[in-house]
Amino acid sequence: MSFMFRTMYRLGFKPWDSGVTPPELKEIIEGPDARAPGKALDLGCGTGTNAIYMAQHGWEVTAIDFVPRAIAMAKAKAAAAKVAPRLIRGDVTRLDDLGVGGGYTLVFDLGCLHSIPQARRDAYAAGVTKAAAPGADFLVWGFYARPSPVINARLTKEEVEQLFSKAWEIVRVWGGEQSDRFPGRWYHLRRR
Repeated sequence: MSFMFRTMYRLGFKPWDSGVTPPELKEIIEGPDARAPGKALDLGCGTGTNAIYMAQHGWEVTAIDFVPRAIAMAKAKAAAAKVAPRLIRGDVTRLDDLGVGGGYTLVFDLGCLHSIPQARRDAYAAGVTKAAAPGADFLVWGFYARPSPVINARLTKEEVEQLFSKAWEIVRVWGGEQSDRFPGRWYHLRRR
C-alpha cells in the first residue's frame, strides 16, 4: 500500500485529496456544539488540508503522513496559509516512536485507518488511545466495503467496536456526504 501511495503522489494523482475540509469535521470545530480549541491529531494528513483548517481555528495541530511528498506539500500549503501545524513524516501505527505525546482532545482520520494492514490496526488503536485525553473526540472515515477490486481498504463498524471498545464509546455512526460516491461511513467516538 505504501508504494502505491508514494507512486500516486509522484504522478500527481490524488483522488482522495479534494482540498476541501469535510462538513463532519467543520461541525466539531464550528458547529453549535463546537469544542473549544485544544490539541488535535490528524492521522494520514496527506497534503494538510484539514490540519491547516484546524490550525486556522486555533487548534494546536500535529499531523502525520508516511509519504514524504505529502508532508512537503502540506508544509508549503501551511506556510502559504500562515499557520504552523506540526507536520511529521512517519507511521501512524508507531505514535510513541514519533514522539507525538498526549493530551489530544480531537483525533481526526479521513481514510487512513481503513488502509492500514490488519496486523497493524491494534497498534494504531493503542497509539490513538494513549495519545487522546479523557473526553476526546475521535472522528474517523473509512470504506465499509471495498469500493473496487483494486482498492484494498475496508473498515467495518464491528471492527471499530472491537478496536476501540475498551477505552472509547461510539457516539454516532453515519454515511457522510461521500457515501453517494463511495461506500464510506463516519464514526464519531469519545474517549472515556
